[in-house]
Amino acid sequence: MAPLTAEPPDARTMPLADHLREARSRAVRVAVGLVIGTAIGYLLSDQILEILRAPITALAESRNASLNYDSVSGAFDLKVRIAVFAGVAISSPVWLHQLFAFFVPGLTRRERRYTLGFFFAAAPLFLAGCVVGFLLFPHIVELLAGFAPVEDSTLLAASYYVDFVMKLVLAVGVAFVLPVFVVLLNAIGVLPGRSVVRSWRLVLVGIVLFSAIATPAADVMSMFLLAAPMAALFAAAAVIALLHDRAVERRAATAAASADRPLGDLVPESEPVPV
Repeated sequence: MAPLTAEPPDARTMPLADHLREARSRAVRVAVGLVIGTAIGYLLSDQILEILRAPITALAESRNASLNYDSVSGAFDLKVRIAVFAGVAISSPVWLHQLFAFFVPGLTRRERRYTLGFFFAAAPLFLAGCVVGFLLFPHIVELLAGFAPVEDSTLLAASYYVDFVMKLVLAVGVAFVLPVFVVLLNAIGVLPGRSVVRSWRLVLVGIVLFSAIATPAADVMSMFLLAAPMAALFAAAAVIALLHDRAVERRAATAAASADRPLGDLVPESEPVPV
């Protein structure tokens, strides 16, 4: 694979046909990576399902709780769904590399610096958020299922349950990336820090809507558990943006003061030549 920083001499003047051929070749590589990743995910689907079933197994010790399939092909459909999720995650280094290798050569040096900086900051945070969400989901499942009386049965549709867990993990991963995205827009001068603070009402509504979409609408508690950390991360990003703007203003004021200083204050007077 060609390194991301390599830029062919005609990267900005490449004909449309060459762009299409390059896009096709990279799309083929992405497809191959997804197929291989999905195959590996299918082989690991039983182990992944056992991990996802752990909270239900723990819940079954105190009440009647189990996963259920609503059709004859439900078990196979669930295995395929888990395999696709796992395949996208396993093949992420391949399709991320191909995506950046296609777009990065056409960017300017400044745009490339910001783009790569955002990627190398956001990717670890997204993975860390997914890991945190994966570690938190058993507690959230236990908390939400605990509202049902002990004498009632908890029968969960397997496809619904797996979708809930995957959406929860992805939502937490996106929440971890939110401050980096806001800081990036502020660093390139698109989003001033004051605008970030003034738009807190709209951002809060957006966070609530995102949390409602990422989690089942009936689970108000899970929506709150997602919205609260995302709001805290937005507040942290706003503070960083304000501090960055103040630093830029101080540097601009210093530069303006130096430019307004008389030339005589900057250049020492030469000593008089003795006659």
